[in-house]
Amino acid sequence: MPSLRVLRTFLAVAAEGSFTAAAHRVALTASAVGLQMRTLEADLRRTLFTRHGKVVALNEHGRALLPVAAQMVALYDGVLHGAMADAPMAGTVRFGAVVSALARLVQATLALKGRHAALDLHVSSGKSDRLIAQVEAGEIDAAVVVQDPALRRPSLAWTPLYTEPMVLLAPAAWPATGARAAVERHPFIRFARDEHTGQLVERTLRRLRARPQEFLELNSIEAIVDLVRSGLGVTVLPQLGDGTAWATDRRLRMAPIAQATEPRTLALVQLRTTPRSAVIAAVGQRLLHGADTAGRSGAASGAAPRIAGSPASG
Repeated sequence: MPSLRVLRTFLAVAAEGSFTAAAHRVALTASAVGLQMRTLEADLRRTLFTRHGKVVALNEHGRALLPVAAQMVALYDGVLHGAMADAPMAGTVRFGAVVSALARLVQATLALKGRHAALDLHVSSGKSDRLIAQVEAGEIDAAVVVQDPALRRPSLAWTPLYTEPMVLLAPAAWPATGARAAVERHPFIRFARDEHTGQLVERTLRRLRARPQEFLELNSIEAIVDLVRSGLGVTVLPQLGDGTAWATDRRLRMAPIAQATEPRTLALVQLRTTPRSAVIAAVGQRLLHGADTAGRSGAASGAAPRIAGSPASG
């Protein structure tokens, strides 16, 4: 039977797509990772990867092993951290979030920790694809990410949390125009096209049949909004669901885009076989409750707690 250390290495290789990158994650040399994977394949009497130079990808046998390996590692970690069913609200649980959802996740975990002192909750941030890979590899237990059909995996369970409609942002001092006219007449600051959020922006522009005046492309929502506030251009972005007060910002003009029928969806992702489901579900309920209250309080006051200095990347 493969050791847990070998299974952790297997999960790292599956997430990273190379022995070299996985080696950094599990604190081994690339040659040691390769040896472990060859030993694993020999033990199981089947190949698990297709190899193209230094790039490796799971074949059908590797994909079949992935949820089993993740479950075995997760169950061991549950025992190690005292997280069995007789104490579902105790032990260490690790969460991740895209930066634009980080403040809400921190609020949810702090509220749960306040009620269950035996919980040790950790929160980190990153991009959606990286966080999903960490969930698959068992490095974190759950994450709030931008829901992207291309990132779905059979081993993962998804819980939609809230949606963020696409809006036009322009400097408040500029004359009000429709979204199409605004992006064609003024410098357009675009969210990076290689991100799912950027692809949503691109599809919105196509629906508008707009040909924007391309000016700058960035992968930080907060940085883009700051440039618009400074009068350097206009943008199309998802209206963040954390209570960001764009609508009441005196230096911004925000307008809905009726043609944009595809909002950005934030979801909680976890392994289907995780032993931490009770804690994750409790955090998820607080996130859902927070989405409802943020919508009401945001409409009334336009404000919600934020983490200072964090770029709101998607």
